[in-house]
Amino acid sequence: MRVVNELVKEGIRISLFDWNNKYILKFELGNMEQTFKVPSMDVLEESDLEALMEGQFFEEVKKRFDEMHKSLQKVTKNF
Repeated sequence: MRVVNELVKEGIRISLFDWNNKYILKFELGNMEQTFKVPSMDVLEESDLEALMEGQFFEEVKKRFDEMHKSLQKVTKNF
């Protein structure tokens, strides 16, 4: 597995890997993570994947983290 890029944006750690003819894009926030796999054949250049680290897609990732956090809080409320 090759690390292509790593950065932190708005508190979210973003890692991009090249592995097994796929790009793996991992977003981490606290104890939660979201992982997306994109076939290498669908990407002309690695720099094209940077679009997934910003804009509408990134906004949806942040929203999903909020939903995940609320869901986890709800289920662990009675622990």
